Amino acid sequence: MNSMKQIRVFAPASVANMGCGFDIMGMTLDAVGDVLKVEAAEGAGDMCGIRIENRSAADLPEDPERNVITPALRAFMFAMEGEKLISGGTPHADNVGPSLLGGVVLLRGYEPLDVVRLPVPERFCCTVAHPDIMVSTREARDVLPREIPLRSAVSQWGNVGGLVAGLMSGDVELVGRSMRDVVAEPHRKRFIPGFDELRDAVIAAGALAMNISGAGPSVFALSSDMETAARAGEIMKSHFAARGVASDIYVSKVSNRGARVLND
Repeated sequence: MNSMKQIRVFAPASVANMGCGFDIMGMTLDAVGDVLKVEAAEGAGDMCGIRIENRSAADLPEDPERNVITPALRAFMFAMEGEKLISGGTPHADNVGPSLLGGVVLLRGYEPLDVVRLPVPERFCCTVAHPDIMVSTREARDVLPREIPLRSAVSQWGNVGGLVAGLMSGDVELVGRSMRDVVAEPHRKRFIPGFDELRDAVIAAGALAMNISGAGPSVFALSSDMETAARAGEIMKSHFAARGVASDIYVSKVSNRGARVLND
Protein backbone atom coordinates (compact mmCIF):
# COMPACT_ATOMS: atom_id res chain seq x y z
CA MET A 1 0.00 0.00 0.00
CA ASN A 2 1.33 3.41 -0.91
CA SER A 3 1.75 5.81 1.99
CA MET A 4 -0.19 9.04 1.54
CA LYS A 5 0.62 12.55 2.65
CA GLN A 6 -1.87 15.38 2.43
CA ILE A 7 -2.30 19.04 3.27
CA ARG A 8 -5.32 21.34 3.25
CA VAL A 9 -4.77 25.00 2.48
CA PHE A 10 -7.14 27.98 2.47
CA ALA A 11 -6.39 30.43 -0.34
CA PRO A 12 -8.29 33.70 0.23
CA ALA A 13 -9.96 35.43 -2.67
CA SER A 14 -8.35 38.60 -3.97
CA VAL A 15 -9.30 41.69 -5.93
CA ALA A 16 -6.85 42.62 -8.67
CA ASN A 17 -5.98 46.04 -10.08
CA MET A 18 -7.83 48.03 -7.40
CA GLY A 19 -8.83 50.52 -10.05
CA CYS A 20 -5.71 52.30 -11.22
CA GLY A 21 -3.24 49.54 -10.32
CA PHE A 22 -3.57 47.56 -13.55
CA ASP A 23 -1.57 44.32 -13.23
CA ILE A 24 0.44 45.69 -10.28
CA MET A 25 -1.92 45.86 -7.28
CA GLY A 26 -4.29 43.54 -5.46
CA MET A 27 -5.95 43.08 -2.07
CA THR A 28 -7.05 40.11 0.02
CA LEU A 29 -10.58 39.38 1.22
CA ASP A 30 -11.37 37.91 4.63
CA ALA A 31 -13.00 34.46 4.89
CA VAL A 32 -13.80 34.29 1.16
CA GLY A 33 -11.76 31.89 -0.91
CA ASP A 34 -10.98 28.29 -1.86
CA VAL A 35 -9.88 25.27 0.13
CA LEU A 36 -7.23 23.25 -1.67
CA LYS A 37 -6.43 19.69 -0.63
CA VAL A 38 -3.23 18.20 -2.02
CA GLU A 39 -2.33 14.56 -1.58
CA ALA A 40 0.97 12.95 -2.52
CA ALA A 41 1.36 9.19 -2.81
CA GLU A 42 4.72 7.49 -2.88
CA GLY A 43 5.44 5.97 -6.27
CA ALA A 44 3.01 8.29 -8.06
CA GLY A 45 5.77 9.39 -10.42
CA ASP A 46 6.03 12.77 -12.11
CA MET A 47 3.33 15.21 -13.19
CA CYS A 48 1.48 12.49 -15.11
CA GLY A 49 0.53 11.07 -11.71
CA ILE A 50 -1.38 14.23 -10.68
CA ARG A 51 -5.15 13.95 -10.42
CA ILE A 52 -7.23 17.10 -9.96
CA GLU A 53 -10.76 16.85 -8.55
CA ASN A 54 -13.20 19.72 -8.86
CA ARG A 55 -15.63 19.70 -5.94
CA SER A 56 -17.01 23.17 -6.60
CA ALA A 57 -20.02 24.16 -8.70
CA ALA A 58 -17.76 25.87 -11.24
CA ASP A 59 -17.47 24.37 -14.72
CA LEU A 60 -13.73 23.79 -15.12
CA PRO A 61 -11.89 22.23 -18.07
CA GLU A 62 -11.31 18.49 -17.75
CA ASP A 63 -8.28 18.60 -20.04
CA PRO A 64 -5.28 18.94 -17.66
CA GLU A 65 -3.48 21.11 -20.20
CA ARG A 66 -6.33 23.63 -20.12
CA ASN A 67 -6.77 23.65 -16.35
CA VAL A 68 -4.99 26.58 -14.66
CA ILE A 69 -3.90 24.32 -11.79
CA THR A 70 -1.65 22.07 -13.90
CA PRO A 71 0.83 24.68 -15.18
CA ALA A 72 0.89 26.28 -11.74
CA LEU A 73 1.91 22.98 -10.18
CA ARG A 74 4.48 22.39 -12.88
CA ALA A 75 6.14 25.73 -12.28
CA PHE A 76 5.35 25.63 -8.54
CA MET A 77 4.79 29.40 -8.68
CA PHE A 78 1.12 28.71 -7.86
CA ALA A 79 -1.37 30.58 -10.07
CA MET A 80 1.02 32.97 -11.93
CA GLU A 81 1.43 30.36 -14.67
CA GLY A 82 -2.27 29.64 -14.48
CA GLU A 83 -2.99 33.32 -15.02
CA LYS A 84 -0.69 33.23 -18.05
CA LEU A 85 -2.68 30.37 -19.54
CA ILE A 86 -6.10 31.89 -18.97
CA SER A 87 -5.16 35.39 -20.19
CA GLY A 88 -2.98 34.40 -23.12
CA GLY A 89 -0.36 36.85 -21.90
CA THR A 90 2.50 36.79 -19.44
CA PRO A 91 2.42 35.62 -15.80
CA HIS A 92 1.20 38.31 -13.43
CA ALA A 93 0.81 38.22 -9.67
CA ASP A 94 -1.79 40.83 -8.77
CA ASN A 95 -4.13 38.01 -7.68
CA VAL A 96 -1.74 35.38 -6.38
CA GLY A 97 0.41 37.94 -4.53
CA PRO A 98 -2.28 39.09 -2.09
CA SER A 99 -3.72 35.58 -1.86
CA LEU A 100 -0.38 34.26 -0.67
CA LEU A 101 0.76 37.17 1.48
CA GLY A 102 -2.46 38.83 2.64
CA GLY A 103 -3.23 42.53 2.84
CA VAL A 104 -2.63 44.86 -0.09
CA VAL A 105 0.20 43.97 -2.43
CA LEU A 106 2.13 46.12 -4.91
CA LEU A 107 4.05 44.39 -7.69
CA ARG A 108 6.84 46.92 -8.25
CA GLY A 109 8.36 44.83 -11.01
CA TYR A 110 8.47 41.39 -12.58
CA GLU A 111 12.07 41.15 -13.80
CA PRO A 112 12.92 40.15 -11.16
CA LEU A 113 9.67 39.76 -9.23
CA ASP A 114 9.56 42.51 -6.59
CA VAL A 115 6.57 42.27 -4.24
CA VAL A 116 5.79 45.02 -1.72
CA ARG A 117 3.21 44.39 1.00
CA LEU A 118 1.31 47.54 1.97
CA PRO A 119 -0.59 48.18 5.21
CA VAL A 120 -4.33 47.71 5.41
CA PRO A 121 -6.26 50.61 6.99
CA GLU A 122 -8.41 49.60 9.96
CA ARG A 123 -11.60 50.82 8.27
CA PHE A 124 -11.28 48.94 5.02
CA CYS A 125 -14.32 46.98 3.79
CA CYS A 126 -15.00 45.51 0.39
CA THR A 127 -18.12 44.40 -1.46
CA VAL A 128 -17.77 42.12 -4.47
CA ALA A 129 -20.53 41.25 -6.92
CA HIS A 130 -19.96 38.38 -9.32
CA PRO A 131 -22.69 38.52 -11.99
CA ASP A 132 -23.60 35.37 -13.89
CA ILE A 133 -22.11 36.54 -17.18
CA MET A 134 -19.03 35.30 -18.97
CA VAL A 135 -16.07 37.56 -19.69
CA SER A 136 -12.83 35.77 -20.50
CA THR A 137 -9.58 37.33 -19.33
CA ARG A 138 -8.22 37.02 -22.85
CA GLU A 139 -11.22 38.85 -24.32
CA ALA A 140 -10.92 41.57 -21.66
CA ARG A 141 -7.27 42.06 -22.57
CA ASP A 142 -7.94 42.12 -26.31
CA VAL A 143 -10.12 45.25 -25.99
CA LEU A 144 -7.34 47.26 -24.36
CA PRO A 145 -5.41 49.81 -26.43
CA ARG A 146 -1.76 49.04 -27.12
CA GLU A 147 -0.83 52.70 -26.61
CA ILE A 148 -2.31 55.33 -24.27
CA PRO A 149 -2.12 59.13 -24.44
CA LEU A 150 0.45 60.80 -22.18
CA ARG A 151 -2.33 62.70 -20.42
CA SER A 152 -4.02 59.43 -19.45
CA ALA A 153 -0.72 57.97 -18.28
CA VAL A 154 -0.05 60.98 -16.04
CA SER A 155 -3.54 60.72 -14.55
CA GLN A 156 -3.04 57.01 -13.86
CA TRP A 157 0.37 57.58 -12.23
CA GLY A 158 -1.16 60.22 -9.96
CA ASN A 159 -3.92 57.84 -8.91
CA VAL A 160 -1.48 55.01 -8.18
CA GLY A 161 0.62 57.38 -6.08
CA GLY A 162 -2.48 58.58 -4.23
CA LEU A 163 -3.62 55.02 -3.63
CA VAL A 164 -0.28 54.01 -2.11
CA ALA A 165 -0.15 57.22 -0.03
CA GLY A 166 -3.67 56.62 1.25
CA LEU A 167 -2.83 53.07 2.27
CA MET A 168 0.36 54.12 4.02
CA SER A 169 -1.39 56.90 5.94
CA GLY A 170 -4.63 55.02 6.62
CA ASP A 171 -6.63 57.67 4.74
CA VAL A 172 -9.47 55.65 3.20
CA GLU A 173 -11.01 58.75 1.65
CA LEU A 174 -7.77 59.36 -0.29
CA VAL A 175 -7.77 55.69 -1.26
CA GLY A 176 -11.31 56.07 -2.61
CA ARG A 177 -10.48 59.22 -4.59
CA SER A 178 -7.47 57.50 -6.12
CA MET A 179 -9.17 54.28 -7.23
CA ARG A 180 -9.91 55.60 -10.70
CA ASP A 181 -8.80 53.76 -13.79
CA VAL A 182 -8.51 55.75 -17.02
CA VAL A 183 -6.63 53.04 -18.92
CA ALA A 184 -8.50 49.70 -18.78
CA GLU A 185 -11.91 50.41 -17.27
CA PRO A 186 -13.25 52.68 -20.04
CA HIS A 187 -12.81 49.79 -22.47
CA ARG A 188 -13.85 46.93 -20.21
CA LYS A 189 -17.01 48.37 -18.67
CA ARG A 190 -18.94 47.52 -21.85
CA PHE A 191 -18.99 43.90 -20.66
CA ILE A 192 -20.88 44.80 -17.46
CA PRO A 193 -24.54 45.86 -17.93
CA GLY A 194 -25.22 49.37 -16.64
CA PHE A 195 -21.77 49.80 -15.12
CA ASP A 196 -21.82 53.61 -14.86
CA GLU A 197 -25.37 53.61 -13.44
CA LEU A 198 -24.38 51.01 -10.86
CA ARG A 199 -21.32 52.96 -9.78
CA ASP A 200 -23.36 56.15 -9.35
CA ALA A 201 -25.85 54.29 -7.15
CA VAL A 202 -23.17 52.66 -5.00
CA ILE A 203 -21.29 55.93 -4.49
CA ALA A 204 -24.55 57.71 -3.63
CA ALA A 205 -25.12 55.06 -0.94
CA GLY A 206 -21.86 56.00 0.76
CA ALA A 207 -19.22 53.78 -0.85
CA LEU A 208 -15.86 55.38 -1.48
CA ALA A 209 -15.20 53.83 -4.88
CA MET A 210 -16.37 51.13 -7.29
CA ASN A 211 -14.32 49.46 -9.99
CA ILE A 212 -14.04 46.32 -12.05
CA SER A 213 -12.29 43.51 -10.21
CA GLY A 214 -9.43 42.35 -12.39
CA ALA A 215 -10.64 41.66 -15.90
CA GLY A 216 -14.27 41.31 -14.77
CA PRO A 217 -17.11 40.50 -14.80
CA SER A 218 -16.92 40.97 -11.03
CA VAL A 219 -17.15 44.49 -9.66
CA PHE A 220 -16.10 45.65 -6.22
CA ALA A 221 -16.84 48.62 -3.99
CA LEU A 222 -14.71 50.00 -1.18
CA SER A 223 -16.40 51.27 1.99
CA SER A 224 -15.25 52.57 5.36
CA ASP A 225 -17.65 50.39 7.39
CA MET A 226 -19.47 47.08 7.07
CA GLU A 227 -22.93 48.66 7.14
CA THR A 228 -22.18 50.67 4.00
CA ALA A 229 -20.51 47.65 2.41
CA ALA A 230 -23.64 45.55 3.00
CA ARG A 231 -25.83 48.31 1.54
CA ALA A 232 -23.62 48.40 -1.55
CA GLY A 233 -24.09 44.66 -1.91
CA GLU A 234 -27.87 45.01 -1.86
CA ILE A 235 -27.69 47.68 -4.56
CA MET A 236 -25.46 45.50 -6.71
CA LYS A 237 -27.76 42.49 -6.31
CA SER A 238 -30.83 44.54 -7.28
CA HIS A 239 -29.03 46.19 -10.19
CA PHE A 240 -28.16 42.91 -11.88
CA ALA A 241 -31.48 41.27 -11.01
CA ALA A 242 -33.34 44.11 -12.73
CA ARG A 243 -31.42 43.16 -15.88
CA GLY A 244 -32.19 39.48 -15.58
CA VAL A 245 -28.71 38.60 -14.33
CA ALA A 246 -28.16 36.50 -11.21
CA SER A 247 -25.20 37.43 -9.03
CA ASP A 248 -23.27 36.33 -5.99
CA ILE A 249 -22.48 38.99 -3.39
CA TYR A 250 -19.57 38.92 -0.95
CA VAL A 251 -19.14 41.46 1.84
CA SER A 252 -15.85 41.31 3.66
CA LYS A 253 -13.16 43.20 5.44
CA VAL A 254 -9.83 43.39 3.68
CA SER A 255 -7.65 40.81 5.38
CA ASN A 256 -4.02 40.89 6.48
CA ARG A 257 -3.97 37.07 6.37
CA GLY A 258 -2.90 35.24 3.26
CA ALA A 259 -2.88 31.55 2.34
CA ARG A 260 -2.67 29.27 5.34
CA VAL A 261 -2.67 25.62 6.30
CA LEU A 262 -5.93 24.41 7.83
CA ASN A 263 -6.07 22.17 10.86
CA ASP A 264 -7.75 18.84 10.27
